Amino acid sequence: MRQDFSNVSNKKLSELFPVLLEPHNSAWIDYYFVERDFLQSVFGDTILRINHIGSSSVPGLIAKPTIDILVEIPHDIDLSAITEKMKDEGYVVNNPKKDIIMYLKGYTPRGFEGQCVHIHVRHYDDWDELYFRDYLISYPNIAHEYGKLKLKLKEQYPHDRDGYTEAKGVFVKKYSEYARAEFPYRYIPVK
Repeated sequence: MRQDFSNVSNKKLSELFPVLLEPHNSAWIDYYFVERDFLQSVFGDTILRINHIGSSSVPGLIAKPTIDILVEIPHDIDLSAITEKMKDEGYVVNNPKKDIIMYLKGYTPRGFEGQCVHIHVRHYDDWDELYFRDYLISYPNIAHEYGKLKLKLKEQYPHDRDGYTEAKGVFVKKYSEYARAEFPYRYIPVK
C-alpha cells in the first residue's frame, strides 16, 4: 500500500509521529536482518555495503523503536525501479539533505504501525554514523550518557523529531571524532 504525506501539515505530522523512546529490544537485530535480506533482494548486487546504524544497533541503549539502515550504492545506479518497488512494498519515500533517498516503513495516516524502519541510501563513503555506533558499543558508559541526553531531549522536543535530532548533534559530533581518532580508516571505501 502506498502512503503519501505530502498534503499533511507539519503540525499534524508532529502529532502523528512524536518522539518515542524505549528500552533496548534484543529483537531489533532480528528486524535488521529481515530488512537486510529484503533490501538485498530489491537492490541486488548494487549494494556496496549495508549496516545497522542508529541507537537500535547499540546493545543496551535506549532508542526510538526504529531500525536505521545505511545502504551504500555506487554512483551510477538508477534508483527509479528500486523506488517503485519500495513504494509498492509500502515504504514512504523521503529526500532528506544527507541521503540520496530515504525509504520509511511503519508510518501511516493513523500514526506509527508495526516496526518502523528508516533506510538511508547513500553513495559508498566514510560515514560518521558507523564510527559513532562503534564507539558507543565499545564504551557503554558513553552510551549510557547518550541515553540520558536522549531522555532529557525527548522531554524538550516531544513532538519535534527534527529538533530532537539536531539537539543531539554536539554530542554525536564529539564522539564521532573520538571514534575516528581511535578507529582510523575503518570505513574508508576500498577503491
